[in-house]
Amino acid sequence: MGARAGRAHRARRGGRGHGDGFRWTFAPMVDIARDARWGRGLEGAGEDVLLSKQFAAARVRGFQGSDLSRPDAMLATPKHFAAYGAAEGGLDYSVSDISERTLREVYLPPFRAAVDTGALSVMSAFNEIGGVPSTANRDLLTGVLRDEWKFKGFVVSDYTADEELVEHGYAANAREAAKMAFMAGTDVSMQSGLYMRYLPDLVASGEVPMARLDEAVRRVLHVKQKLGLFDDPMRGLDGPPAAQRAENPAFIALARESARRSIVMLKNDRMLLPLPKAGTKIALIGPFAEGTVDLMGAWSLFPGQSAPVGIDQGLRAALGADSSVTVVRGSGIGAPLAGGIDAAVAAAREADVVVLAIGESEKMSGEARSRSDIGLPQAQQDLAEAVAATGKPVVVLLSNGRAMALKGAVRNARAILVTWFLGVQTGNAIADVVFGDFNPSGRLPVSFPQTAGQVPYYYAHKRTGRPSPEGAPGTSFKTRYLDATNEALYPFGYGIGYAPVRYDSVELSQDRMAMSDTLRVRATVTNTGQREAEEVVQLYAAERAASVTRPVRELKDFRKVTIAPGASTVVEFTLTKDDLQFVGRDMKPTVEPGEFDLWVAPSAADGIRKRFVLVRD
Repeated sequence: MGARAGRAHRARRGGRGHGDGFRWTFAPMVDIARDARWGRGLEGAGEDVLLSKQFAAARVRGFQGSDLSRPDAMLATPKHFAAYGAAEGGLDYSVSDISERTLREVYLPPFRAAVDTGALSVMSAFNEIGGVPSTANRDLLTGVLRDEWKFKGFVVSDYTADEELVEHGYAANAREAAKMAFMAGTDVSMQSGLYMRYLPDLVASGEVPMARLDEAVRRVLHVKQKLGLFDDPMRGLDGPPAAQRAENPAFIALARESARRSIVMLKNDRMLLPLPKAGTKIALIGPFAEGTVDLMGAWSLFPGQSAPVGIDQGLRAALGADSSVTVVRGSGIGAPLAGGIDAAVAAAREADVVVLAIGESEKMSGEARSRSDIGLPQAQQDLAEAVAATGKPVVVLLSNGRAMALKGAVRNARAILVTWFLGVQTGNAIADVVFGDFNPSGRLPVSFPQTAGQVPYYYAHKRTGRPSPEGAPGTSFKTRYLDATNEALYPFGYGIGYAPVRYDSVELSQDRMAMSDTLRVRATVTNTGQREAEEVVQLYAAERAASVTRPVRELKDFRKVTIAPGASTVVEFTLTKDDLQFVGRDMKPTVEPGEFDLWVAPSAADGIRKRFVLVRD
């Protein structure tokens, strides 16, 4: 259909597009990320399976809506199928050497959630599993995706992933790579051109059956029909320009709200924060203290018309004309600046409080940005130590795309805010939290290790036959480090706000639960502070003994509740046998009777513990 007919069709429908004509997006990234060295963790939802499943489903709904033919709908593409985040050493594109049980129990569920929500394209991964690259893995692309999950869409390779079968040592040449990928179930080749070059001859020679070619074409045409592209191929191109839409006040307000809700407060000793707006001399120090670069994060290809709001701009706007903010970079991101530390120390001595803006640049997290050391670059650590030596209270604003190993003056700072990459409203969102106009409510989707040597680190780890006793780190011949405890510095789910919250009690509807029953869990949570609190109440469970060893605890549900000052609220959860499933010895989902521990908690390392027994009907 031509452009004129497309415009006529839109007029008949009575609607206008609100997009740029993009009908297909290579998102969401739903890989589980349990190794902070891997740079692409920032694209996903972190280390937890349940949380990643919920984000996968929510993002597919957000992209596709209820009707793919709408002008503002985009085809979602969950990626990277599969276990791309399990790369050895956290090294991008590397081998994922994991068991089938780990694959099915940890890495596949977010993809299943995305497919069950309606995603109609899936991207294959660069990695290999068990000696078979994912783009040519028929067991994954056909066996799991189509035969087990009944996926009706198409599979697209990642960028030249089919061609890379040769570099993997799996295909002898490009022609064989095209055949292997196509026959495994990769319907569309991205970028390499191998399908255009070799498929005609492969089909003509009979090496690729015509039926397989028809199948792949039919899948792509089916999705195009769902998108309405045969009726209106130009849909979505008649709205206002992207730069103009980016200035929509509603979008700007949403960006600010999203950014400030993403900030996680890890520490606030002696209630240093929020800072008073009047009469406080602030030294804003660090490589991210001013400027508008390194605020958007990886894949920020189309930032819009206006530059992001820098941290210095946000603080000064919040304080008004009489603001007292001295800005000194102090160091570069990865290298010292001549005279930088001296200038920073001088500014700190003249200030009442130091706000230290440090962390990672946009180029330090993302694809192909693995780091063997997940601490701060030495130049920034030196800056932090020098500023802390002045004795002035320090608020750390940590810019990062991964969990980081904090040490020295950064770890010991009076207050620490994890700000990630907050986007166009970075400065305003940070100011909202620093000055108390917004009470931080974010929680960590990844565990922060004590040292880089602990990674890969995740809370839902397995038990061992020689667990390290609590409170006895020096016990010999146990699962422990010689130079650190096994715990996280800040665990998954952790975060604090300006109103302390106390977990008072947990009650179970029964202590023996039949397979057909529903267990109700009621927890009382109290705001002991002077302002309204938003608390993320988390439910964890663990089976004490099973036919397959189980994690020490797993997230089963969570609720965000608002609690008035001095008030208590009751949070209720429900558990059924489906919530207690795991992958059994036969690689099938199973539920086994047994004794369970249950926690209602503010993080994966805390909470009130209860016990119940699951019995057969």
